[in-house]
Amino acid sequence: MKKIGIINVTSYSGLELLRLIKNHPEVSVTQVTGRSLAGKNLNEVFPSINNNLIIQDEIKESVDLIFSCLPHKASAEVIGKYINNGVRTIDLSADFRLPLELYESTYESKHPYPSLISEFTYGLPELNREQIKSSQFVSNPGCFPTCGTIPLLPFIGKSIENIIIDAKTGISGAGRSNKIEHNFSEISDNFSAYSLNGHRHEPEIENNLNFKLHLTTHLAPMIRGIFSTIYFQSKSEINIEKYSDYFLSHPFVNILDKSPNVKDVRGTNNCNIYIQKLNNKFGSNSYRLVSVIDNLTKGASGQAIQNMNLMFDFEETLGLNNMALYP
Repeated sequence: MKKIGIINVTSYSGLELLRLIKNHPEVSVTQVTGRSLAGKNLNEVFPSINNNLIIQDEIKESVDLIFSCLPHKASAEVIGKYINNGVRTIDLSADFRLPLELYESTYESKHPYPSLISEFTYGLPELNREQIKSSQFVSNPGCFPTCGTIPLLPFIGKSIENIIIDAKTGISGAGRSNKIEHNFSEISDNFSAYSLNGHRHEPEIENNLNFKLHLTTHLAPMIRGIFSTIYFQSKSEINIEKYSDYFLSHPFVNILDKSPNVKDVRGTNNCNIYIQKLNNKFGSNSYRLVSVIDNLTKGASGQAIQNMNLMFDFEETLGLNNMALYP
């Protein structure tokens, strides 16, 4: 049984890791940290998770792997010492996803451990499965990049252009914050666009695909889920059947014959996709993709466990074959 440590377990992604790992047959969470709740019992703070671990201020004993659920910059500052000691690490922040210059310009901060960036593998299994298997350190992708990159993977190196990603997310994507704009009375029965001057996940998607694109993000009145509609034009006609074949070796990607919805993937590690050729209004080869994920599962903690499975040579789907939380 592998021993797991979770840094910042009190975050949404940390709690989602606990929920998923509870049913994993090969690993056990033995240590957890929380920046403001050190010394408290997990059951005391979160009775729903039924775990009596004491929240610590740091990982103090030996573990086989650490998940870091801290925000960007704070994560690198904390996990640097564990990485330097060779502890396998999966970072759920943005700190090791991008090349140094792109990271510092996108997140407008100096990286505390720039020399470690090259040690990390970008943890999108549908893109880097074989590299992840041999990696000690993995950088988990962002939620919008996961939902936006996966549907476009078959077109890497192909001639497509005018890519627009119109994405909607639930409020849990903002983390556990006390900002007034995240209050129930502000988001209920409401819908808004944000980061219109450039969302920080846009460079990540472009870096994954080597395409230029526009990403517009919206906050929808739901707790969890991402719904992305992707428009693009191709210089040649796309074979829809071959598009589906591309994903046959990817266990969590499902190509549907109708538009998916977020409840179909809620609480799962699935990415459901629908592809459609449009009429000739904007050219003969215009297409639309619709993709959905759960931002806390495939967009964060579920994908992190998928990466852990690959790193430990477990079955990739181990602990992740759960049904959607429906309704």
